[in-house]
Formats: sequence, C-alpha cells, structure tokens
Amino acid sequence: MVGRKRLFIGILAVGIFVSIQAYAHTPLCSCYDNGDGSVTCEGGFSDGSSASGVQMRVEDKSGKVLIKGKMDEDSEYTFNKPSGPYKVIFDAGEGHVLEVDGKEIVE
Repeated sequence: MVGRKRLFIGILAVGIFVSIQAYAHTPLCSCYDNGDGSVTCEGGFSDGSSASGVQMRVEDKSGKVLIKGKMDEDSEYTFNKPSGPYKVIFDAGEGHVLEVDGKEIVE
C-alpha cells in the first residue's frame, strides 16, 4: 500500500512539473517601426529561451505572404514595411504562434 502511494505521489509530481514546464515557454514578440521604412521585431520565450531561427512572416490583410524570414542570432527580424495593411506572424510551431497587427507597430 505504501509503495502504491509513493508511486502515485511520484507520478503526480512529474505531471505537475511537466505542466509547469509547458506553461513556462510562452512565446513573446514585440515589433517597432524604425522610422526609416523598416520594422524590427524582437522575440523570445518567457523562460528566457532564444527565438533565433524562429520563422517569421509578413502577411497582407487577406493572409497572402508578402515577406518570409527567420529571427537572427540576436532573436531579431527586420523587414521593409509594406505599403498597405499587414500583420507579422511569429511562428515557433503549434501553440507558439503570435500575430502582431501592423496598426500596433509604431516608432
């Protein structure tokens, strides 16, 4: 009986640890207008992880991809600002996708 209780407590502890780890990896992305016709986005994760290599897309309002790229080694992505409405997609995989509306990107 004592062995089963310890096993249950151990499994419960592992489950809690895994749940905490899943929530500790929230994606973060902030973009700003450089004032020279370009936009820079900085990314990362809430646990301090780098976003280097994360896929980035700039789409028009219909979802058409205008620009594709990746975060650089400093977890930054710079692109030329589109002339019409757009959004920036930070895509680190399922459950780790963020959208930044171009209207929210200011100097």
